[in-house]
Amino acid sequence: MIPYGKQEILDSDIQAVMETLKSPLITQGPKAQELEEEVAKKVKAKFGVSFNSATSALHCAALALGLRRGDWLWTSTNSFVASANCGIYCEAKVDFVDIDPKTYNLDVDALSTKLKHTKKHKLPKVLVVVHFAGQSCEMEHIFKLAQKYNFKIIEDASHALGGSYRTYPIGCCAFSDITIFSLHPVKIITAAEGGIATTNSPKYAKKMQLLKNHGITKDPDDFECKKQGAWYYEQQIIGFNYRLSELHAALGLSQLTRLEGYVKKRNALAKIYNENLCDLELTLPFVQSYNYSAFHLYVIVLNKKSGIKQKALFEKLRNAGIGVQVHYIPIHLQPFYARFGFKKGDFKNAESYYKHVITLPLFPTLNQQEQQKVISLLKESVCKKA
Repeated sequence: MIPYGKQEILDSDIQAVMETLKSPLITQGPKAQELEEEVAKKVKAKFGVSFNSATSALHCAALALGLRRGDWLWTSTNSFVASANCGIYCEAKVDFVDIDPKTYNLDVDALSTKLKHTKKHKLPKVLVVVHFAGQSCEMEHIFKLAQKYNFKIIEDASHALGGSYRTYPIGCCAFSDITIFSLHPVKIITAAEGGIATTNSPKYAKKMQLLKNHGITKDPDDFECKKQGAWYYEQQIIGFNYRLSELHAALGLSQLTRLEGYVKKRNALAKIYNENLCDLELTLPFVQSYNYSAFHLYVIVLNKKSGIKQKALFEKLRNAGIGVQVHYIPIHLQPFYARFGFKKGDFKNAESYYKHVITLPLFPTLNQQEQQKVISLLKESVCKKA
């Protein structure tokens, strides 16, 4: 089976983990801090905070921005459920915004209209902006809306490490408060599991560090009770055990050295798909000319004239050993969110997209023979353009 996504583990990665495994510290040590600093440096942000997952990072980011019971969090409905669940974790209320039919990212016009027609007490305190498939949203426009309507911005860039928006590296937080990256195996680089938050705010960075570590600080400068012994620590807030281990951090650091090469290879593979599938009745990924996508996903959308339905094509490709997937089932259609009153027809662009989308295999080690197998099966399954 050719999967839709796959990590690459080299001997250098294994060696990095083995060396850390032999070190005195394998849970809390210097590697996690080094990874935080290196990712922040890579994306030109001032601070990085490591977590055991991007989901944990989203949760703590929302808390650091002050999201609490009674507040509203808005996000794109075309995402993995974690983008919305972080609001539920904070006992906030969640609402969604429809997607742009070209980029499948959050539609800025739809956001602007929704903000304009929403009562003040239901406006978002936090907006989670999802950079779907690796391409940045229109962050300058969203930032202007945030200034006008007074909400905070989290960039869910789980798909987008190594990408850029205009001249800005994704994660630099020029137009947001906090950015979240995923280090899951199918993402751009992996730590086996893990997440990184970047920010330019010392306040938010410090709060997230506290939250991920049970709410405990060991910094004497922060103690409420001064002049204690060297053993002393304080729990100052309720927190969580969301720390990234040294083993995971070591793998992440090793992988980070290959980030640019991985993103370049993903773009090269996407170009091959574009060149070979452009004459079929498909809508291929659209990337704004001023963006550089990390191309975590390569999604195709079947047109009315494609000559085959989504389910039939999905099953044909799966039966041929091609592990295609669908990204994503709109979050508002999940049974859990139906309990809050969301229903079919609420976000028509996302729902229409979902009915016709298929994610093709795309990862740095996808070889020419494997990619050509995917292309050949699509060419025999989908009608050509007239």
